[in-house]
Amino acid sequence: MPEVNDKAILTQLTGDPQAGLQALLDAYGGMIYAIVRRILPAAPQDAEECAADVLVAAWQNAGQLAARPDRTLQGWLALTARNTAINRYRKLKRTAGCKPLDENLAADWMLEPRTSDGEDCIAELVAALPEPDREIFLRRYYYLQPCRQIARALGMQEHTVNVRLSRGRARLKQQYLARMDPASRKETAL
Repeated sequence: MPEVNDKAILTQLTGDPQAGLQALLDAYGGMIYAIVRRILPAAPQDAEECAADVLVAAWQNAGQLAARPDRTLQGWLALTARNTAINRYRKLKRTAGCKPLDENLAADWMLEPRTSDGEDCIAELVAALPEPDREIFLRRYYYLQPCRQIARALGMQEHTVNVRLSRGRARLKQQYLARMDPASRKETAL
């Protein structure tokens, strides 16, 4: 895969926006769309519009991005894609309400492609959580549901959901470190 020249893309965006957007799409379109689809899995048309919004934002901010060599274009695009998708998700949720978690959606989550060993490890650890912790984690961190809504859907107190999330994060962190860094097993055993 050829190396991406962010500076050239940003120069193209300011000088020849059409060619610059095409270069940006060729280099980072897949990443942008993957991030957006993870947050908006049920709405392909909303995901496409959201990805287009990210491209427009890159075009509008190309001059500022070029002036900041301390920021990578890829990082800026990933963060912008995530934030834009979360904002769209929240807007959709306010207007249409959030659907309850379906058993098939949890299974679909496990089948999604991962981009790193770390993501694979986290997916396996979350899948191994006992119920209702697994559903709480999926609802909170994958479907971005607020704790109050999770508590209502599962017939729990909001405080209980928060406690389960806190304890689960600590347990997942310990398990993740043990799997990803065998040297940490000695530290946790002490």
